[in-house]
Amino acid sequence: MQPIPVKGINIYPYTSMEELTNACYSEKKLFLSVNAEILMRSDNSIKTIFNEHIGYTDGIGAVKAIKQKGIKNAIRLPGCELWQELVKKYGDQSTFYLCGSTSEVIEKVIQRLKKEYPLLSIVGYRNGFFKNEEEINELEEELIEKKPDFVFIATGFPFQEKLMARLWKKHAATYLSLGGSFDVYTGTVKRAPLFFQKLGLEWLYRLMKQPSRIKRQYVLFKFVWQYYTHQL
Repeated sequence: MQPIPVKGINIYPYTSMEELTNACYSEKKLFLSVNAEILMRSDNSIKTIFNEHIGYTDGIGAVKAIKQKGIKNAIRLPGCELWQELVKKYGDQSTFYLCGSTSEVIEKVIQRLKKEYPLLSIVGYRNGFFKNEEEINELEEELIEKKPDFVFIATGFPFQEKLMARLWKKHAATYLSLGGSFDVYTGTVKRAPLFFQKLGLEWLYRLMKQPSRIKRQYVLFKFVWQYYTHQL
């Protein structure tokens, strides 16, 4: 599969969740969610990480961008659904490590997973807040020791991408960047209603719920301009 370059980031045009989960199982790389905000905010160091690994169409902006470049069958493949599909599909034959959100949220994630998937092998987990370099070193050592097949990192862009690239060099596994997925899974943050999802307007729903995001999402207006003027 040939990736499609958009704003200096290669996006792999997977056409189904099954195709993407199969790739996650067979390719021991970082699987990185791509959306309009990430396309607009990535610096050269982040672009390098994406292009050494695998970016996929997590957001509607990424879908529209590669459709504009000729990939007519591109679809959105949300990361908040991808990691759960991997658990369902490979939970009884693979091992998992989870890192992200607050201690309270990650505990709830683990409790729910164990209840829903009794055979799931979770070899470790921790919150997504690192006080110092020593804590990151400890995580590296834990991954080297426990050798999980899948590592889910939900600490937010761009820290999670940089952290995953660093960890991958110590322990090569399948890593997923998951942003706020654990908060959604536990109900701490409510995902946009299906109506917004189908229209590709989850970003608008989040903005309505959290108006403070307006500064962060200003780049979306720039993305729209560049999309319609074919500058992506």
